[in-house]
Amino acid sequence: MFLRRVLLSAFLLLSSALSAAAELSLVMVEEDGCVWCARWNDEIAHIYPKTPEGQSAPLRRIDIHAALPEDLTFARRLSFTPTFVLMQDNLEISRIEGYPGEDFFWGLLEKMLEKADSPPLN
Repeated sequence: MFLRRVLLSAFLLLSSALSAAAELSLVMVEEDGCVWCARWNDEIAHIYPKTPEGQSAPLRRIDIHAALPEDLTFARRLSFTPTFVLMQDNLEISRIEGYPGEDFFWGLLEKMLEKADSPPLN
């Protein structure tokens, strides 16, 4: 009985710690006809959700010409496509403006996740 209580307590503590963790997402700001958006889609989009980065910060897409979602707070105006904005609890913490190519994208995203104190899950 004692072991059962200890395990239950540990489970409850772990559950509350996980729910208190900051929620991350990666917002991709895009538009129709954007050749760099299309390049990102060709090179990254199909694998992103399967990567540790994609697991840590799921992708959310918004059109630059649409009204901004009310649940997101950006640090400054969105001017370029693609722009990748790392959000923590729906607040911007960093961004990549443009698509620098596959190799640079992953390195920049890793630095953004480190800044958020949430390196990718392994």
